[in-house]
Amino acid sequence: MMGMMFSYFPVNNVVYAEPFDLFFSEYIEGSSNNKALEIYNGTGSSIDLAAGGYNIQMYSNGATTAGVTINLTGTVARCDVFVVAQASANATILAQADQTNSAGWYNGNDAVVLRKGTAILDVIGQIGFDPVTEWGTDLISTANNTLRRLEGVETGDSNGSDVFVPASEWLGYATDTFDGLGSHTSNCIIPPAGPKINEFSASTASTDVEYVEIIGDPDTDYSAFTMLEIEGDFSGTATGTIDEVINVGMTEENGFWLQNLAANSLENGSLTLLLVEGFVSTLGNDLDTNDDGIFDTTPWTAIADAIAVNDGGASDLTYGNPVLGPNYDGLSSFAPGGASRIPDGFDTDAVTDWVRNDFDLAGIPGFTGTPVVGEAYNTPGATNMIFVPPPEACGDMYTSIYDIQGNAPASALDGTEIATEGIVVADLQAGLRGFNIQDPTGDFDSTTSDGIFVYSTSLDVSVGDHVRVRGTVDEYNTLTEITSVSNVWLCSTGNSIPEPTEISLPVTSLDDFEKYEGMLVTFPQDLIISEYFNFDRFGEMVLTSTRHLTPTALYEPGSPEAAQAALDYALDHITLDDGRSTQNPDPAIHPNGLPFTLENLFRGGDLVTNVTGVMDYNFSLWRIQPTQGADYTPANLREATPPDVGGNIKVASFNVLNYFTTLDAGSAYWICGPSLDMECRGADTADELVRQRNKIVAAISSIDADVVGLMEIENNVNDDAVKDLVASLNAFMGEGTYAYVDTGVIGSDAIKLAMIYKPASVSLIGDHAILDSSVDPRFLDTKNRPVLAQSFQEPGTGTVFTVAVNHLKSKGSACDDVLDPDLGDGAGNCNLTRQAAAQALVDWLDGDPTGSGSINNLIIGDLNSYDKEDPIDAIKLGADDTSDTADDFIDLVYKYQGDEAYGYVFDGQIGYLDHALVNKNLESKVTSVAFWHINADEPDLIDYDMTFKKDAQDLLYAPDAFRSSDHDPVLIGLDICEAIPPTLEVSVTPDTLWSPNHKYVEVHATVTASDNFDTDPTITLISVTSNEPDDADGKGDGETVDDIVIVDDFNFLLRAERAGNGSGRVYTITYSVIDDCGNETIQSATVTVPKSK
Repeated sequence: MMGMMFSYFPVNNVVYAEPFDLFFSEYIEGSSNNKALEIYNGTGSSIDLAAGGYNIQMYSNGATTAGVTINLTGTVARCDVFVVAQASANATILAQADQTNSAGWYNGNDAVVLRKGTAILDVIGQIGFDPVTEWGTDLISTANNTLRRLEGVETGDSNGSDVFVPASEWLGYATDTFDGLGSHTSNCIIPPAGPKINEFSASTASTDVEYVEIIGDPDTDYSAFTMLEIEGDFSGTATGTIDEVINVGMTEENGFWLQNLAANSLENGSLTLLLVEGFVSTLGNDLDTNDDGIFDTTPWTAIADAIAVNDGGASDLTYGNPVLGPNYDGLSSFAPGGASRIPDGFDTDAVTDWVRNDFDLAGIPGFTGTPVVGEAYNTPGATNMIFVPPPEACGDMYTSIYDIQGNAPASALDGTEIATEGIVVADLQAGLRGFNIQDPTGDFDSTTSDGIFVYSTSLDVSVGDHVRVRGTVDEYNTLTEITSVSNVWLCSTGNSIPEPTEISLPVTSLDDFEKYEGMLVTFPQDLIISEYFNFDRFGEMVLTSTRHLTPTALYEPGSPEAAQAALDYALDHITLDDGRSTQNPDPAIHPNGLPFTLENLFRGGDLVTNVTGVMDYNFSLWRIQPTQGADYTPANLREATPPDVGGNIKVASFNVLNYFTTLDAGSAYWICGPSLDMECRGADTADELVRQRNKIVAAISSIDADVVGLMEIENNVNDDAVKDLVASLNAFMGEGTYAYVDTGVIGSDAIKLAMIYKPASVSLIGDHAILDSSVDPRFLDTKNRPVLAQSFQEPGTGTVFTVAVNHLKSKGSACDDVLDPDLGDGAGNCNLTRQAAAQALVDWLDGDPTGSGSINNLIIGDLNSYDKEDPIDAIKLGADDTSDTADDFIDLVYKYQGDEAYGYVFDGQIGYLDHALVNKNLESKVTSVAFWHINADEPDLIDYDMTFKKDAQDLLYAPDAFRSSDHDPVLIGLDICEAIPPTLEVSVTPDTLWSPNHKYVEVHATVTASDNFDTDPTITLISVTSNEPDDADGKGDGETVDDIVIVDDFNFLLRAERAGNGSGRVYTITYSVIDDCGNETIQSATVTVPKSK
């Protein structure tokens, strides 16, 4: 039926298309603030922009939420344009502008959207996608160009997510081309205006205010047209009956014709309004006698327009389209009592042409009404207007922040649009694209938060600003925040901010931080920097009130004590973030608020006080986004030199963190491992290798151990990585300082174990030995790295000892394939695998695998087990698996360092995975054991790796020992000695001084020492004495002083005199010699001045 609606128009030969709404016709993205948008109205009517709810939104950098929204005001005439410009654009643009806006406008990679209410009419760009620089290429692109719509484009792009190709609909012009702004040429042909039903009112509050309105050409006689109301409520024979006949007349100068009707003239239910031409029937005529919804007779020549209302009755009928039913617009479960075309005369035969009128008569003189967003005013005989709430302003009613937050983990207002006000307490727009506001007084309820994060950069805020925000409450990863922000108002500046709320660690519940969410808080207590693994990548660290040990470093896995220790840590940590979401931030920020540099470092165990910022929650962690630097105390200073562990032989265990000389060129070049098909896990470039080598050489050379067990070194046929490290050490320390145990490939992994040693201190005894699955099936070499053992002899004593270096299966990856899962007891994955390997290890060592005859065994390396875990227990029991027997092993780290020992940090907790255990035969020769804390306490931002770092971060490097690895090296002192003292012979020349003339005589001592094993025992002058004082009684003493002058350790000036009444003077010269085992011999020689001769 509606196909006949224009049948009364004269036929012409022009094929036209009428744009159904506004669209962009010009886009300017010029220099500085020279930015403008031109909107074209190709519809058949002028459009009131405010009444239609038209707005422009701008989406920055691929965002899915608009950062800028401009609500349009004013009228666009038919076939005219409307120009919106940035308020700081140049005079040429502003001369054409119909509306300006001072917000930060789009760049070439930002999407721009024209909306009618919430419906998209046109898009330049693509919402949710960031092209980095621009869409398009050359002149026809969105960066630094002007774009003009092609003349043949008839409608906008209403799909905001489709790919945007400017060249398909636009022409491009050079930067700052403005000469076309203000007009648009279009091939869209505007059809002749014809009469249309433009507004009606059939049912209202109180006494019905009823009318029908026609729009057409101004001052035009439409008396050939008749408005008919057709009954739609099913009531037997009434359905399809003409209930009202309204004769149309002449439009006034604006094109409107209005007929006011008496109350109850129109049906308060289902009805159809028809605008027909050539009506020849009468009121009450039943046009659908069989009530099937199809007219049996059509007493007119044409239907010009129709609109129907169906109130939802099951058998109700309508006789035209569109049909406005209950909730057709999402606003009410009732059908509309009246409706308006928005804009006037807008007709696409769709329900979206029509906007429900306010039922309470807003717009009618004398009535206030209750319009809501999405409804229209009642405007009989005047331009139709959609309801637009009055401009929102600071001080209007709003929802308080604490009411948004509530006292539950999630806001009850999640998904609700709200307005709220508060004081900006944290400006995080540069780093997190938002800011925190806080109610200045709060609700004095300790269970509700007074602060909230606002995700918006539309207004550049500052701390102390009082702002009003309109947006939607959202639980973003369980953080209550305000998103989809449509506007931010600056109410005032320079306000005092609320005092930060004091909180402290530990808390009593994991939920305790919820009540501070979004608020400004401070920790006045000393907090310890406990974890910094993510400091380089994300700028964050973990703080605790005390330094926590991994539970199984103190307690048996699965014990109540271990469970309690885990809970204690969970309640005693908070993450200190840096207010940025970027990866590898530059500069990294020290907790004192200053840039992190080599001169402004921190270490694990250092203290921070007065940590202040806003409480945030992200990535499943409560965190502080700081608003100021904390007070920092370097409580855990670097150890410039290794600790002294005594003894005459030093053994070290060092994890060299994937020292590979084959560079990692990516997954396409997996050429490492014995099979040459595994990932190269170390340095990616030659520069990285130099940096890594320098740090490891600095560390090992400072340790200066006689034997060093190495973990995580490249496993290749020719021992290239080990050779490279030894060559580098010898180049630094002196040729021949170190040699290596030549093993070739060990096992099948890309890394292996290795040993280097000082030939001048120890010599190899027997062959090296390997423990793998072929030796003992309990030792799974597909999980554990095969053990390397080598026996050494201390040449001075002939003592032989065996060192076994280990690297057992890690806790991180699963062992489900061998039925060894993580049991949740704190020991992690693969505990049984490590335990079986430990049992195999002690049995193997008990059998003298090197064939050296050694009874002195030392186990070192990364056992990937904390002190109280099963693998360590198994080793301590020895080969007989029985405690307190001769073959037991002793945990040296525990013996010398105690429960608080650590050499590794994981998840903010310390402990040691790198061990030193000796059997009882060797225990008595151990002098001490210690970690050198050069790695675990250092942030990895200063390590050799340059993979993700920015150039400035690459400079945070020094070729020293610090952060040469992630494990601290273990140092073991051994006192391998005998008890035989060295021999010492002392003679002097001359041994007699004569005559006693009171003059000095030069005396020289000859000292000879020898030792069974020490080739260079230490000789020390102990004293040179006289049996008489310098001024002895009697005539023989010349009463001189300084009778003894020590020129050096072996040359002296002795005065030739003696007391006249004595028996002669005796000078005694005494020496000591000590060998490297501490055995000492003392010997003297004498020089005499006789009484007479």
